Amino acid sequence: MRALSIAATGMAAQEQNLEVISNNIANINTTGFKKSRAEFTDLLYQAERLQGVSNRGRDAMVPQGAQIGLGVRTAAIRPLEVQGALTQTGNTYDLALNGPGWFQIVGPNNETLYTRAGSFSTNATGQLTTVDGYLLSPTITVPNNAVSVTVSQSGMVSATIPGQPNPQQLGQLMVSMFMNDPGLQALGGNLFAQTAASGNPINGIPGDLGFPTISQGYLESSNVDPTTELVNLIAAQRAYELNSKVIQAADEMAGTVSKGIR
Repeated sequence: MRALSIAATGMAAQEQNLEVISNNIANINTTGFKKSRAEFTDLLYQAERLQGVSNRGRDAMVPQGAQIGLGVRTAAIRPLEVQGALTQTGNTYDLALNGPGWFQIVGPNNETLYTRAGSFSTNATGQLTTVDGYLLSPTITVPNNAVSVTVSQSGMVSATIPGQPNPQQLGQLMVSMFMNDPGLQALGGNLFAQTAASGNPINGIPGDLGFPTISQGYLESSNVDPTTELVNLIAAQRAYELNSKVIQAADEMAGTVSKGIR
């Protein structure tokens, strides 16, 4: 009975949907996290009667035919690149991007990675790093005698040094944009890698036309909405229950047939 396998694909799809929802909820407080949405597509159809063919050799044409769908599958898990709210922290090295774009990070193999989590700090040599110790690119080194550090909206980093009347410029931050942000490969740790689907990065100075600005002393919150995720969770649970009831009904119908044969 095809209903058993069809409903089984529905249950498997809702299991994956639930996994996506649970990951969204788990990262509700993750800096710069973008929620995802599971997208589904129907499987192949089995034709019981083809449409558009003549009716038993006569001139009359079958207008619709009969096609039986064989279930559903997960087509994509799409990150929703919606700006999260900016939360003021007052921390000098907390930086938030206001608009679409990415910070550049030097990965463990000296490759360029990308993140929107701007919770930076300094290492033992004064270089700005992520919470996992990866260097911000271009590299910014803060002097150990700096009184204060300022990051402008255009990404210019300056430090006030004792005995110097004017702030000392430490470097210019750059940001990257992609034609297809959802095409980036998520690596965990708030890091993403370029892929063929994302396209090549478009690098520029913050605040230039089309590029985001930088807000110092702020962090971008997760864009997960608890109410929406709760509604999605209930809908996924109900869909899973409905598919399980289909399997139960199909099993009972099959049992009726087998009992009748005996």
